[in-house]
Amino acid sequence: MITITLPNGNTLEFATGTSCLEVAKSIAKSLAKAAVAVDLDNQLHDLSFALEKNCAMNIIKREDDRALELIRHDAAHVMAEAVQKLFPGTQVTIGPTIENGFYYDFYRKEPFSAEDLPKIEKKMRQIIEQNHPFTREIWSRAEAIDFFKNKGERFKVELIEDLPEDETITIYKQGEWLDLCRGPHMPSTKYIGTAFKLMKVAGAYWRGDSNKPMLSRIYGTAWRTQDELDTHLHQLEEAEKRDHRKVGKEMELFHFQDEAPGQVFWHNNGWIIYTELLAYMRRKVRNHNYIEVNTPQMLDSRFWQASGHWEKYRENMFIINDDNKGEKDKNPYALKPMSCPGNAQLYNYGVKSYRDLPIRMAEFGRVFRQEASGARHGLMRVQAFTQDDAHIFCSDEQLEDEVIAMCDLIKEVYTDLGMAKNIVINFSTRPEERIGSDEDWDRAEEALQKVLERIGMKWILNAGDGAFYAPKLDFILTDAIGREWQCGTIQVDMNMPTRLEMSYTAVDGQRHTPHMIHRAILGSVERFIGVLIEHYAGKLPLWLAPVQVVVATITSDTERYANKVKDDLVKVGIRANLDIRNEKIGYKIRDHSNKKVPVIFVLGKQEILANSVAIRRLGSQVNKIMSIKDAITLIKDEATPPA
Repeated sequence: MITITLPNGNTLEFATGTSCLEVAKSIAKSLAKAAVAVDLDNQLHDLSFALEKNCAMNIIKREDDRALELIRHDAAHVMAEAVQKLFPGTQVTIGPTIENGFYYDFYRKEPFSAEDLPKIEKKMRQIIEQNHPFTREIWSRAEAIDFFKNKGERFKVELIEDLPEDETITIYKQGEWLDLCRGPHMPSTKYIGTAFKLMKVAGAYWRGDSNKPMLSRIYGTAWRTQDELDTHLHQLEEAEKRDHRKVGKEMELFHFQDEAPGQVFWHNNGWIIYTELLAYMRRKVRNHNYIEVNTPQMLDSRFWQASGHWEKYRENMFIINDDNKGEKDKNPYALKPMSCPGNAQLYNYGVKSYRDLPIRMAEFGRVFRQEASGARHGLMRVQAFTQDDAHIFCSDEQLEDEVIAMCDLIKEVYTDLGMAKNIVINFSTRPEERIGSDEDWDRAEEALQKVLERIGMKWILNAGDGAFYAPKLDFILTDAIGREWQCGTIQVDMNMPTRLEMSYTAVDGQRHTPHMIHRAILGSVERFIGVLIEHYAGKLPLWLAPVQVVVATITSDTERYANKVKDDLVKVGIRANLDIRNEKIGYKIRDHSNKKVPVIFVLGKQEILANSVAIRRLGSQVNKIMSIKDAITLIKDEATPPA
């Protein structure tokens, strides 16, 4: 007999070989009917899976979040069947699930096009309606190779031949169609439902190798309900409108060039956003008793070896070798991918006492990280960026309070920037590959656990996803259209201070090792600006807008007055431009609205006579008349940055 432990802690006993479906039926027939798979010891299995040992079981229903992966996996199989029925001779390769959907790669002489997708979708719906059961079979290696060879599926043959000798070859069937697959799958095709859509076609090399055949990749998305699908499609539509690369071009903020891969060319408008954001952050950290420092961008590899980065992070670093050096100076240099070893050198400059702690050291450091060309994405993933780093050096007694103060600061910043709604913290614990002793990891994780209990913010355990040197709290923000962004981070590091021989004289007169807390709020400043642009769809808060006011004339005889209004705005610190072009006022308003200018002062003859302005807000269809003095006071107050 074997023992099954249910989520509520109850246990059941069954004979060895009992299927998971039989267990579900024994609990309730309605549960068995609603079940689509089971979780056994945190691993998904088919309902037909035969139980061989004691385990914890959680029965998965279609409405559960984990069912999404199964729905998408099954939809990929049905799509492959539909393609082969519609386009005989097409070879299937691999078809995994991905975030929000799935794809399948196919090989055929003529690539698929967007026009083929509706036909494939229609055939998929027909297959799903037939409600074919998914059945699992185990084949021998020779049997599987012979079958796919006879079908002309050379890619499948290659996959099987590359599997380890002891690998179990599993085949999943749905009706007459079958594929090589590890599973699991739901009971039948009907459980997929109809809330799916094929999205696009793209090219992809077999196994990502440009020397191998080009395949045709079809992407799809699948959800549990039509409402979920509609929400996702709406989010995609909104995301396309808000794409920071598109908005950045409209607002003339930045551009990229092949000659400087992954590096930003900031235009004046974009640089204003950048510098205003940094100025705000400098005020914030100064108000929270940080000192600001700056360290070199290029460091000897011995620093990175001592910190542990050379071994764990070298492939992402830009290495500089100078062949003209003498033997005694042979060590290579590296452009810094992070600021922590440099900040540690500043700490080590001079003797430290417990009276000096905590030391809160902020650096808006330029860092460099190698990113594959396919991974780069506008401002969101670049190779050179500014990180709003900080490192806090403190004693045991100060550790918890320092982390809590950081959490408070992070919440303040996100509130000021309009992104404090629905913050979730991921508590990431020790990874398998790490440095340092288990005792130090225990202490660091215990400290963060206590902090989470004290601050009362929503958090999720993310086991095994810590940095190689420290556990961490990652702050996840939700933008205006529901997308999540990981931005801020706090890492309690008990390893680097020891490796870099950091110390302070404690009350007992002995040398002690300080704790080193790594902290970022924006993270990459470039990436955070991209997030802000998409969150606000370019309609930034007035204090961040590169052009805050445009003074636009209706007729040429208002130019002199317009110049005076613009000069008065500039005198009080407002970023104002003048538009005296010989164009209709409607055209001017549309043009500046497209560039996301938040305020337009419209001036005509009536405004001159009344010494007033007509204020047009971005997105509004009406003007508000105010005296020039009151209008400037209003805008000045609204444009005052936080902190």
